[in-house]
Amino acid sequence: MAYSDFNLSRVRETFGLVVAEPKSLFDNIKPTIASDYLLTSLDENLALATAINTEKARSELVIAPVLLEVRRQLHYEIGFFSGTEFNIDASQGLTGYCDYILSAIKDSYEVRSPVLMLVEAKNENIKSGLGQCAAEMIAAQMLNAKSGLGDRPVYGCVTTGTDWKFLELRNRLLKIDQRDYFINEVSLLLSILLLPFQQLS
Repeated sequence: MAYSDFNLSRVRETFGLVVAEPKSLFDNIKPTIASDYLLTSLDENLALATAINTEKARSELVIAPVLLEVRRQLHYEIGFFSGTEFNIDASQGLTGYCDYILSAIKDSYEVRSPVLMLVEAKNENIKSGLGQCAAEMIAAQMLNAKSGLGDRPVYGCVTTGTDWKFLELRNRLLKIDQRDYFINEVSLLLSILLLPFQQLS
């Protein structure tokens, strides 16, 4: 069993999660100014990514540039991992590869705690990725707990590149934001993706 084997029902039952669906997790969030570099990249590549319409194209041409902008905004002081093996507990099925992991430790070689954000790319079906993302968030919470940081919230996201759905895990409470965000709201997306790292200060 691996992360990709989890749907939302299975992850809830396996780990005793309570699932809530607030109207918005980020009511008072203020936009972050995106760099000209990101805006140019999206302007050049968004139409191409949606025309190709594969998970790989959306991931490379849209999602990765947005996440790398988060790293840029934080002066390259966070860990960024793409397609990385994240094996935490095989007995519970918490093994496999994560599309993207952002950690508060500047490390390019090893995923270390605190892991604060996991992003799962899906071609066109956000709902199908919620269970997998939640399982990855449980694994991140376990990794953080080993460093005495298990009380920190872990954020997750399932995205098609154009649509973004955010999750928050605190203890065993999993919140799934009812509101979807869209790539044309990139300034709000950046603020949400930056939030876990700003909460550390």
